[in-house]
Amino acid sequence: MNNTTEVIHGHIATHVFEDDGRFPNNPILPVLIYKGALRLHPGDDIESILELFKNNNWSNCWKDTVYDYDHYHSNTHEVLGVFCGMADIYLGGPEGTCVELVRGDVVIIPAGVAHKNINGSADFLCVGAYPDGREYDMNYGKEEERSSALENIKNVPLPKLDPVFGAEGGLIELWTRK
Repeated sequence: MNNTTEVIHGHIATHVFEDDGRFPNNPILPVLIYKGALRLHPGDDIESILELFKNNNWSNCWKDTVYDYDHYHSNTHEVLGVFCGMADIYLGGPEGTCVELVRGDVVIIPAGVAHKNINGSADFLCVGAYPDGREYDMNYGKEEERSSALENIKNVPLPKLDPVFGAEGGLIELWTRK
């Protein structure tokens, strides 16, 4: 996939999730869902998504599905790029919302936002990455995590580049102007 010709400005949806008492979520930064942002051709492999993210300084990549239980990262933001299959990803904890992700979709999840896979096809595969290659922690909405997680979330820096569109895109427009 060639970044300059194969990334398209698809539909962008945003969701802001308030603290629900269990999951801090992120009442300042919206989740960004880029529907159809990656134009993947039949011969493309998953490495094309990894390269795109890495070129935009989102690394520490992994290739897998999304956990089927609520979790969040308090020390970094996360991007997911769907390579194949489909999944219903629940965002924001029990009071949140469900989004269907399919091949070519991208979701950017701010630090603190709970997420889980509630119904994925057997072939669902995505790439995850983090700005500046940050290491991620795992939090599950437990009371003993809360105070340190809230402090961590406040201190997570804004990414300098959108993982898909680089110096442009929804992240730059919607996050850096907060």
